[in-house]
Amino acid sequence: MATARFSTPGRVCLFGEHQDYLHLPVVPCAISLRITVDAAHQRERMISIALPDIGSREEFPLAEPLSYRHERDYLRSGLNVLRRHGFSFDRGIRATVYSEIPINAGTSSSSALLVTWVALLGCLSDQARRLSPEECARYAHEAEVLEFGEPGGQMDHYSTALGGILAIEFAPALRLEQLSASPGTFVLGNSGEPKDTTGILSRVKNRVLHLTRMLEQRHTGFSLHTATESTIADLGAELSADDASLLEGTIRNRQLTHEARQLLGSASVDYRALGALLDEHHAVLRDRLRISTPKIDRMLDAARAAGAYGGKINGSGGGGCMFVYAPDDPESVGRAIAGAGGEAYVVSMTDGVRLESS
Repeated sequence: MATARFSTPGRVCLFGEHQDYLHLPVVPCAISLRITVDAAHQRERMISIALPDIGSREEFPLAEPLSYRHERDYLRSGLNVLRRHGFSFDRGIRATVYSEIPINAGTSSSSALLVTWVALLGCLSDQARRLSPEECARYAHEAEVLEFGEPGGQMDHYSTALGGILAIEFAPALRLEQLSASPGTFVLGNSGEPKDTTGILSRVKNRVLHLTRMLEQRHTGFSLHTATESTIADLGAELSADDASLLEGTIRNRQLTHEARQLLGSASVDYRALGALLDEHHAVLRDRLRISTPKIDRMLDAARAAGAYGGKINGSGGGGCMFVYAPDDPESVGRAIAGAGGEAYVVSMTDGVRLESS
């Protein structure tokens, strides 16, 4: 009877928020808050999973295929996906899930859970195979996004599985680059406001995709990968003011991501330049994509006043978390975030999915 323990970090999106599902570049960073899953074989042909952090439990037989019982039934979908890829399970599994990552707050708790779960399933399958981080990311994306027709992209799964600071390109093909920067300390702030991930992703994503298809049909060679803000301005009466602002914001976010990639490709980080880029990225997300909230803006203002170099909302928006870059005095910055009504976590860059013991 085998046992195993795996853990996977959460992540913040440093640059490229709302870009991965458009196949535009992103720069995420894995952070030192982790999900850990302890698991072992059991004689009963059952999957039994305790989730003490949320006072819940899942249990289901090793039927094949498993039918889904509730929305985003990720534990069953992970098993179904691995079976499709050739894994089999003759013995049951009991597991316990522990998490330091804020739930439904934009820090990829669900993706980290799925990356950990598929890593464990590979290890405890009849094939007893250790999956690579890239395999964990692909299978977790399939189980979370493709299986349920969700509007998200692949950034969360690769960032949590591989760890560090990644530069990810999706077009013309997936390309992953570990950036060399070791930037020091960030402070994550949870607003406590529940996110409307599906609603905001659908609104921003669907509108940008609709406008892009329309402009591609009307203007040969139009592409979000090459268009500039002046390209959008030249379109004039073809776009409403809101649509033009949304496209200009998308393009500016793409440009900021390229600038950040150059900055973070150096082992020596210019603290103030990184903070200024984060502030500008937030301004675009707040004013053009309109995904921030008054409370998150107050938390960011308080953190900057306490010495943070800059920061932004994190995740799909409409609530959830923000973070700031605070390499000098993160404890004071954390107290300022708490004073503005948030829950603060001092975090740093970390590695990806890892086998803790077996």
